[in-house]
Amino acid sequence: MKLKSAILGVFVLLTASKGFLPRVDPSPWDEILHQYVNQQHLVDYAKLKQQDWKKLRDYVASLGQPGSQPLSPAERKALLINAYNAMTIEWIVESYPTQSIWDTPRPFQAQRFRLAGEAVSLDEIESRLRGMKDPRIHAALVCASLSCPPLRREAYLADRLDQQLDANVREWLANPALNRFYPDQREVIVSPIFKWYGKDFDSYPGGIRGFLLKFGPPEATEKLSDSKFAGRFQ
Repeated sequence: MKLKSAILGVFVLLTASKGFLPRVDPSPWDEILHQYVNQQHLVDYAKLKQQDWKKLRDYVASLGQPGSQPLSPAERKALLINAYNAMTIEWIVESYPTQSIWDTPRPFQAQRFRLAGEAVSLDEIESRLRGMKDPRIHAALVCASLSCPPLRREAYLADRLDQQLDANVREWLANPALNRFYPDQREVIVSPIFKWYGKDFDSYPGGIRGFLLKFGPPEATEKLSDSKFAGRFQ
C-alpha cells in the first residue's frame, strides 16, 4: 500500500508539473456577479466586502490549486476569463475603499495571485488569453474602471462561451460612452483598446473593420458595410 501511495504521489506531482489548469466550479463567482453587479455593470464593492468577501477569496484561492488533467480550449478560455475578472474584483475589494485601481500598487504587474500552483499577475493571465487568438476576450476582461468593457453579470461557461462573448462584444460596442458609430459621416470612434491591442484583431476576418462590422450596432453597420469608413480612437 505504501508503494502504491508513493507511486500515486509521484503521478500527481508529474501531472501538476505539466501546467494543467484546475477544474474549478464557477458557481460561487456566478452568485457573486448576480448579487453585487447591477444592470449598469457596476460593482457594489462596499456590500461585497462586508457580506461575501470570504466567498470571493475562497473562489480565487480555488484557482490556485494544481490541475490534474487537460481542459478543452473552451474550458481553458472560460476559466482564465473568470480568473482574471474575479482576481481583479478581489484586489479592489481588498484595497477598498479606493478611488481607482491605479491608486493601488502595481495592480496588473504584481504576481499577487496563484493559478494552477504558480504565482501570476493579471497581465500574465491576459497574455495567456491573448495567445488563444480570440480578440473577443478584450470585451470580456475588466479593469475595474468605467472605461472598461461591461462586467458580465454571470460567470463564463465553456458550453455557452461563444454566445456569451458575442453578446458582451455587442453590448460593449453599442455603449456610446465607449464606442461611437456615425454611419452618415462614415466615421467610427472606438475604445483605445483597439489601438493598444491592434495586432490581436489582425487574426479576425477583415481585421478591426471586420470586427466592428460583425459586432457593431446593426443600424450603423448596415450603412457602413458597403463602403469605407474612417476610424479613430477615443
